[in-house]
Amino acid sequence: MKINSIIILILIPFFGMSKTWLVGPTKTYTSPSAVSSLVADGDSILIDAAEYKKDVCLWKAHNLTFIGVGGFAHLNAEGTAYGGKAIWVITGNFNRLQNIEFSNCTVVDRNGAGIRLEGTGLTVSHCYFHNNQDGILAGDNPASDVVIEYTEFSHNGAGDGYSHNLYINHVRSLTFKFNYVHHAYYGHELKSRAYQNIILYNRITNEDGDASYEIDLPNGGPALIMGNIIQQSRYSDNNTFISYGREGLTNPGKHALCFLYNTLVNNEDKGIILNVQTGMDTLICANNLIAGKVTLLNGMPKGFINLNNFIQADLNVFEFRDALNYDYHLSKGSPGKDSAHVFNESFLSYELNPTHEYIHPVDSKFRYSDLHPDLGAHELQQVSLSKEYHKHRMEAFYLSDSKQLILDSKGTDLTNKPINCTVYSLDGKLFYPKRQLGVSNTFDLVELIPGIYAFTLKVNTEQYAGTFVVSR
Repeated sequence: MKINSIIILILIPFFGMSKTWLVGPTKTYTSPSAVSSLVADGDSILIDAAEYKKDVCLWKAHNLTFIGVGGFAHLNAEGTAYGGKAIWVITGNFNRLQNIEFSNCTVVDRNGAGIRLEGTGLTVSHCYFHNNQDGILAGDNPASDVVIEYTEFSHNGAGDGYSHNLYINHVRSLTFKFNYVHHAYYGHELKSRAYQNIILYNRITNEDGDASYEIDLPNGGPALIMGNIIQQSRYSDNNTFISYGREGLTNPGKHALCFLYNTLVNNEDKGIILNVQTGMDTLICANNLIAGKVTLLNGMPKGFINLNNFIQADLNVFEFRDALNYDYHLSKGSPGKDSAHVFNESFLSYELNPTHEYIHPVDSKFRYSDLHPDLGAHELQQVSLSKEYHKHRMEAFYLSDSKQLILDSKGTDLTNKPINCTVYSLDGKLFYPKRQLGVSNTFDLVELIPGIYAFTLKVNTEQYAGTFVVSR
């Protein structure tokens, strides 16, 4: 996965004492580790796209923002680790990362990670973790919320079955959206003991690899798994797709799993879609497309709703666009069109109907449908409820301390161009309707409460849209 981007700083009135550190081969500070002991709470670290070999370090400060400028800042550990743990050990709280690549971390204990999270709260966006013994390894912290989006995890694992593409321990919540997770090395693609798990619009595919489970939630708790593309290899080390509560229903809260609008493909001779701990409270399995020889459920929930799932052993029946290349978009002849059950309920503050789709590689789009949506993770007939302004996607990153908004224009030159920008929350509330971003490149954003915000830009005749996260 590659991102060629131009980072544009939109300067606004400066508050507080935060500082921006410039890191790169041609800068005063030539590596991230050179500033790791110098940064203070609220600082931003802009790292030039380059390869930083054997550069491992500890980050203690809070509310830091790390951004790779001009593409990925590649931290190639080449078999090293800080403190025998990870490329970056993060003990600070509420830090944010974007456009950072972590690779080749190994340790004697076989759990060398790209990131070892020991602090509270972390937001990871547009990053790449590969060929580590763990991608991200997060420790126990019941006050911690972890958000991971638009990120690729590939070929992580030590081959022992105890290390994974990413492994989140007992944190308050994991929100995992728009990611591409594949080819875990004999481990799980995603393992999370978080008290609450929200897993939306990802591609979790083992492809021709030898991973174990695609998703493992070993201690239960409230979980929403919706709109994902999930595939199991013919060489998989275990034929379970989703494991829930199998190490004990010990998480707080209701042990409830909503499994909706997913597309699942099994390339093994047999498989179990949902392997759940008997006695879990509620399982809702609805509007899924399931291709291959599978057993839908192993285990007995107290309450089980099985609704509008289409299961067929013969993959040819589905008429996927290009199943050999893991493209499971529907075609005109595909079953499941216009046959989903529309829910009027919500769960974990999300409506139980998808609003987005995953786009490969590591992107998303809004999912529009009429009153009769399709089964699975993709909508064949897209219907816009209003004039479509989402022709191009653009990313942004909000710095809570300095009130800066950073646009990742992915190569689009915005210099000295008049830009109309609208910022709104996902419930449609306008915060900045049609504000002008002029030649001075200033856009006045006051403090925003934590949450996810959307924005639209009009640059001459072109339209752009995207989202950004405001962390607590």
